[in-house]
Amino acid sequence: MTNGLVVNDRNQLEESGKNNFSEQPAAIRFIAKIISYIFHPVFVPVYLALFMLYLHPWLFVGVAPFDKTRVVIMTIVMYSFFPVVTVLLLKALKFIQSIELKTQKDRVIPLIASGIWYFWITYIWWNSSKTDNTLFIPKAAVGLALAIFLGSWLGLMANIIMKVSLHAISMGVMLAFIFLLAFSDPLNYGPYIGAALLIAGLVCSSRFIVSDHTAREVYGGLAVGIASMLAANLFV
Repeated sequence: MTNGLVVNDRNQLEESGKNNFSEQPAAIRFIAKIISYIFHPVFVPVYLALFMLYLHPWLFVGVAPFDKTRVVIMTIVMYSFFPVVTVLLLKALKFIQSIELKTQKDRVIPLIASGIWYFWITYIWWNSSKTDNTLFIPKAAVGLALAIFLGSWLGLMANIIMKVSLHAISMGVMLAFIFLLAFSDPLNYGPYIGAALLIAGLVCSSRFIVSDHTAREVYGGLAVGIASMLAANLFV
């Protein structure tokens, strides 16, 4: 990594590093961009919900297929649809420069708005975790929702001092979630842990290749995500 001084979006000089990963061939960069899109932070919660609903043997055991579909729809609407629409509206109204949120300033309003959506679904799932409700949400899912909410606000705080990687935050939440399940269940989580580590490695490497994130921003994002999941686990 080569170091230099650049002017950030607050018109302040700061040290910047040009990542050697960015010098990869075009084919590698294309693959890295595809991975970044597939595992975008707005999609990762949906993947984890599908894992809990259809791959995990007992988290949603006894839940009717219609209720599982309701959970999938809620997850897509709150974690994918609303955040994406929010960013598109902000771009159309010229509140942000790019839908890719390339600057720290661009990330402030989307993170606040997403935090509102995340709080709402956390509140709904928290109340649905009671057995006397028609739709039962297991505590593991409630903890995940709370971790995503905390991650959005911790990410907003971290954004004050650095352009923390939102991809890395989502990967940190995912890794901590899988490991916490592994520690609490007798189920063999070897394949799931291996898949989670592989995905996290691919996504973080992809951010080095196709973005201007520094190591501090990517590893800081991982730390924020892991801390969010651990904190949520204490409450749920």
